[in-house]
Amino acid sequence: AVSPVPPGNCMVSGKKILIIGPSWIGDMVMAQSLFILLKQQFPDVQIHVLAPAWSRPLLARMPEVERAIDMPVGHGSLMWSVRRGIARELRAEGYSQAIVLPNSLKSALIPWLARIPMRTGWKGEMRYLLLNDLRHLDKQQYPLMVQRFDALALPRTATLPDNLPKPDLHAKTDRVPALRQQFGLQANQNILALCPGAEFGPAKRWPEQHYTTVAAHQIARGWQIWLLGSEKDRPVAQAIVDGLPEQQRGQCHNLAGKTSLDEAIDLLSTVDAVVSNDSGLMHIAAALNRPLVVVYGSTSPAFTPPLNDEVAILSIPVDCGPCFKRECPLGHLKCLVELYPEQVTAALDRLVPAP
Repeated sequence: AVSPVPPGNCMVSGKKILIIGPSWIGDMVMAQSLFILLKQQFPDVQIHVLAPAWSRPLLARMPEVERAIDMPVGHGSLMWSVRRGIARELRAEGYSQAIVLPNSLKSALIPWLARIPMRTGWKGEMRYLLLNDLRHLDKQQYPLMVQRFDALALPRTATLPDNLPKPDLHAKTDRVPALRQQFGLQANQNILALCPGAEFGPAKRWPEQHYTTVAAHQIARGWQIWLLGSEKDRPVAQAIVDGLPEQQRGQCHNLAGKTSLDEAIDLLSTVDAVVSNDSGLMHIAAALNRPLVVVYGSTSPAFTPPLNDEVAILSIPVDCGPCFKRECPLGHLKCLVELYPEQVTAALDRLVPAP
């Protein structure tokens, strides 16, 4: 039987809440808006987040989160016995509510198995028996992903505030001098961070030759370039370095795959500007409030824009987009190839004017 929603359809102050977190870096950054909104309503609430282990360094930079709990099961795996064991352990925490951010049936299993009294989430994948505070999404009312997250912090009849909280990661800047020394980075130049990767797929990756042109332009102005990303991004980042004139390569540092996530956060917090694809690092840079230029290809800023003030969002209209595909269905990547480096350097000049 479906357990009833507790009276008031709203969290009780002073209790614990369990968030079932998303599986992507950018989505987890945007989820901080939800955590902040919960704290604004209930300052003494304890927020625990069940999420993949990779997110622990990210959650550690969100002061609203009291505890990060590693989720050992991938979002595509059932592993019933493992989920049941996690639920058994969480049952003792005495959560008064769970908020399930992913829309899958599997993501709602643990709160149900843990017998959390109020289980909130959007309708999806036949979750009627698992969620007892089931919301029906109006995509026109909530076009942004961050709105869809934040709406789950409120009673179903409530109206979202006009100004939603912006993600605000707390970097450990005292670690940066040691990180600079570790990676051979200078401290006496303006720094442009380039984030040329995108875990989603190549249809979100601006061409490396365009990144090389931007890097060369900024190096000629006396800047230093840091290339950030995962180990998967290292070959693309190295191609950017290799495309530079030989005399400029010493000012371009390929850090992709060399830094941990927490090190990347701390380094990004000190840069003067960032150029990025629509990626997890883009959302991290936004949550660190860095001047940011974002190039969009197959995806759209109408759904997951960077949530900061100093930002230039660049995209070009194409007949075939936005297609939201991992790879270009037509094979030409027109939406990215014809978004030229001069547009990015002009946006950088507007965000960070030359002295």
